[in-house]
Order: sequence, then C-alpha cells, then structure tokens
Amino acid sequence: MKIAIGSKFVNSPWGGGNLFIKNMVNYLLENNHEVVFDLASMNIDIIFIIDPRRESELVTFTPDDAKRYKKFNDKVKIVHRINECDERKGTEGLNQYYIKENEIADFTVFVSEWLKKIYEKSDMDVSSSKVIMSGSDTKIFNNLGFKHWDRNNKFKIVTHHWGNHWNKGFETYKFLDDLLDDENLKTQVEFTYIGNLPDNLHFKNTNIVNPLNGEDLAQELKKNNAYLTGSINEPSGNHHIEASQCGLPVLYIDSGGVKEFCRKHGIEFTNNNLQKQIFYLMESYSYYFELMKSYPFNSQNMCREYENLFIKLSKQNIGNGISKGFYIQKIIFILSHRLRLGLKFRKLKLKKIIKKGLKF
Repeated sequence: MKIAIGSKFVNSPWGGGNLFIKNMVNYLLENNHEVVFDLASMNIDIIFIIDPRRESELVTFTPDDAKRYKKFNDKVKIVHRINECDERKGTEGLNQYYIKENEIADFTVFVSEWLKKIYEKSDMDVSSSKVIMSGSDTKIFNNLGFKHWDRNNKFKIVTHHWGNHWNKGFETYKFLDDLLDDENLKTQVEFTYIGNLPDNLHFKNTNIVNPLNGEDLAQELKKNNAYLTGSINEPSGNHHIEASQCGLPVLYIDSGGVKEFCRKHGIEFTNNNLQKQIFYLMESYSYYFELMKSYPFNSQNMCREYENLFIKLSKQNIGNGISKGFYIQKIIFILSHRLRLGLKFRKLKLKKIIKKGLKF
C-alpha cells in the first residue's frame, strides 16, 4: 500500500504525537509499505491525518488538501486519528474544530474509549470508528535489565513529561514533593521528575532530570521502582506506557483515558490517599513486579492494528482512480504547500527573534 501521512516526525524529545508518527512510519516501511508525506504522489491508497491543525509545525498537508486530492483520486480512503480534546487543557472550540475537520474522513480512530465518548456526546458520527490503544517501541522500552526493588534501599518513584501544562499532573507532583517534607517518609521514598516544568513550579525534595528520549529515557526510568502519573483528562498519553513497558508498576488517578491502560497493571490513588497507596505498593511490590511482565500495550501491536485497518479499507477502494485533473491538483498542492511552509518558517523565525530580544 501507499500511505500518505499528514505529519512528519523529528528525532529529538518532542512528545507522544511525534513518537507515534515515528513508530508508525518505521513499522510500515519494515512491512514493505510505501510512506509519503505529501499528496503529490499518484495512486495513494490511504491518507492518514494525525493532526488537522494547519499551524502545527509537523503538519505536511491539511484536511482541505486531502479533500481536494480525493476529488481527483476517488479510490483513496481517508483515516483520521483523534488524540485531542478541549478537556485535556481546558481549551474551547477544539472539539468542534475536530468534528468539522473529521467530516472528510472515511474512518476515525480514537486513542481511548473515554475520548470516543466525549466526541459521541458532542454529536460526532462514530459509526465508522474504533479505538486503537497506543503503545511504545519495545526495542527501546522493555523490561530487560529492570530489577526488583531491593528493600534495603529507598523506594524510588519517577514520572516524566515533555509538555509542561499544569494538567500533566503537576498538582500531584507538587503534592508528593510537599509530602516529602516529612523526614520519616523521606528516608523511605525518593521522587524524580524527568522533563520540562512549568515556570512557576519549584520542587524542594524532588530530583530533576532534563528531558530525555529513546534509550536514554528508558535507562533512566529503569533506575526507579515505580511510576507515578497524575495527568488530568489525558486522552491516552505515552509517558505511563513507556514506564509500564519498562516494567514499572504505575500509580495513577481516575482521569481521562489513562485508566484504560493502567487499571490492571497498577494502583489507583487520589491526593488524599497517595501516601497510603505508595505504602501499599511497597508492601505488595513482588506481585505487581510480576504482573507488569504481562503488560499488553506496545507500538508493535498498535501499528499492526492500524495496518490491518488500512488493508481492510484499501480493499474497499471502489472508484475510477486517477482522473485527468490530478496533475493540475498536483501543481496546486505543491505551490500551496510551499507557500504554507514559507509562512510557517517566517512565523517561527519571528518568534525566535522576539524570544531572543526578550532575553536582553
């Protein structure tokens, strides 16, 4: 199959969306599919839209481009993956924007049942949709070398995020940091945060590690015994998956789609009982250590589900194929794409100049 993906990826710490694209591209290429990042190619079987927002740095074509392409190649199927909602960061209008942009899709994939229900309640047609759970690369995030907690040492808890929005769980992380003011608890428990922090947040009792990715992140996670996520209204999240694949039992809150990944492989908590649940995990650590060996979510399983969906949809491709007007469409796309990239570059350059100026 020839699959056009509407977003590119970068080989540096960037967030879960970037890792998803990278894992998908690598899997598809390894399984002998052709991947392109524009709509200038003939005979595309699947157009895969991951982020419909035109202003995103990683976006290479928009839903409007896909709609225009389909007019000239009516056999193509458009798949839209939804991984965002207003509830995640307290925004307004994002859900309605996604619903509008989703109108061109032949099929929709949600990253959790929680997210699907949000859009279903917002009157999106979800009849042609399914949930595909996310996962991380097992070549990097695996339990090789991860060791059982030695009870003679402190119980080491870790979390990590690329984004620094407060809803990532910083209320919980600050709460644990304050709990560690207790010298008795501090002799038993250690907390580490990996990643970016909000500007107004300052920890007193927490180890801070700069953002990491890939092997460096996996190895840093494995230095710890358990993982903590306080992320609020996270549709899926990648942070807890990476830790779980490394073998770390997870302490999680009942919010968003995270529970769908953690409920059988971790312990639920609230800030009111966090210390109690930490002690419970310490007491039952051997049980959860073994349980994590059966953690089912990873990028290979995830990508295989997408591949099977793409194959199924491509077999339904009924139409006339490439029309005479395709070559005009190709020229229009290339010109509009270059114009959009030029505008993006100017905006980014202006932002950098402004930031640089503010430092003086």
